Amino acid sequence: MTRIAICAPATPITREIADAVTTMATEFPALALTFHEQCFAQDGHFAGSDGLRLAAFLECANDPAVDAVWFARGGYGSNRIAQTAIDRLSPAARSKAYVGFSDCGFLLAGLYKAGIGWPAHGPMPVNIRAADGPHCVRRTLAWFAGDDHGLEPGLDARPTVAFNLMTLAALTGTPLMPDLRGHVVIVEEVAEHLYAIDRLFFHVVAQLPGIAGLRLGSVTAVPENDRPFGSEAEDIARYWCAASGIPYLGRAQVGHDSANRIVPFGLARSVARA
Repeated sequence: MTRIAICAPATPITREIADAVTTMATEFPALALTFHEQCFAQDGHFAGSDGLRLAAFLECANDPAVDAVWFARGGYGSNRIAQTAIDRLSPAARSKAYVGFSDCGFLLAGLYKAGIGWPAHGPMPVNIRAADGPHCVRRTLAWFAGDDHGLEPGLDARPTVAFNLMTLAALTGTPLMPDLRGHVVIVEEVAEHLYAIDRLFFHVVAQLPGIAGLRLGSVTAVPENDRPFGSEAEDIARYWCAASGIPYLGRAQVGHDSANRIVPFGLARSVARA
C-alpha cells in the first residue's frame, strides 16, 4: 500500500475537490489518500496562516507511515514557508516522493537542492475541476501506483527538472535554487503577456549556466495586449536560448493544461521502485 498525504502549502481547495479525487483513487486499490484538514483552511489568499501551512507540510513529510506528499494546489504562498520547512524535515522525509507544480516549485526546488526525497512536477488534486482535469489527476495517481506511462515522453538519460517560468525566475538567487548544471530545464507559463514572458526569459537564461538545454512546455491563457508583441512563446524561447548559448531542445508536455505530464526531478523513477 502506498500512503499519500495531501497538504496545501499555498492556496486552499474545496472539500468537493477532495471528495472527487478520493473517489477516483478507488480505481487504484494500492493507494491510500489522506487529505490534511489544512487543505480547506483559508486566511486571506492562503490555505491558512504561514504557520498552519508549515505545520501541515511537516506533519505529512515527517510521518514515517507516509510514502508520498502530494500538494493540493499552487497559486502563491509556498515560497513563504519553503526554507523553514526544508530546515525542519526529519530523516523520515527523505524516503518520500513530493509531487506538485506551479507555485509548489519553490518547495520542489528546495527539496531537490537538499537531496531530500524524490521531488516531481506533476498534476495536483485541484486539476480535477478542469474540463479534461480527471485525465491529469488520474495520471498522477497511476504514477503513485507505479505506472510510468504518465511521464513526460521526452525524458531521457539526462537529469531533468520542470518549473513554471515565473517561479523559476523568482527562485534564482535564493537559497532554494538548486545547481542545474548538466540538467535539461523545462519551463511553462500561464496567464502572462508575451512581453512579460520575454522579460522572464531575459532573466532566467542568465541564471542557468551549464545546463544541458531548455525545453518549452505549454504557454496558455496569454492575455491580449494593446498591440501584437510580434513573437510567439516558442520564438521567444528560441531567441533567448540562442542569445545565451543554451541549446533549445523543443517542446514538452507540461503546463497548466490537460497535457500536463510528470517530470521527476533528476532521473525518472516511480514511487513503487523508489
